[in-house]
Amino acid sequence: MADIVDTAVAAGSFTTLVAAIQAAGLVDTLKSAGPFTVFAPTDAAFAKLPAGTVEGLLQDIPKLTQVLTYHVVPGAVMSTDITGPMNPATVQGGTLKIDPTNGVKVNNATVVTPDIKADNGVIHVIDTVLLPS
Repeated sequence: MADIVDTAVAAGSFTTLVAAIQAAGLVDTLKSAGPFTVFAPTDAAFAKLPAGTVEGLLQDIPKLTQVLTYHVVPGAVMSTDITGPMNPATVQGGTLKIDPTNGVKVNNATVVTPDIKADNGVIHVIDTVLLPS
């Protein structure tokens, strides 16, 4: 099994996310022991952002780091652990609103593929980029 970064690279649908992780210098962190739960937006999710948003974030590494670490929760949270509404703290410091009542929603995003296991945690694929308030 591979770590979270290598798993995301191998999937092929996270090129924007992986490029952002590299730009923010978070590769080593997400290759460390963890465990981490990553709510990973697809390339299509990044494409839904207003024009220039991704480019702007890539020019503002502190803000990019805030956005990326908002997608990461310490510990491995599998879909079977989500038995009701949750508000886990993120690595960024904010909290996410997870609601499993009608599919699994994370803030305004929907989990489209849950429980992709990695050596150091789990990835849940989401259809929308999460932005901290």
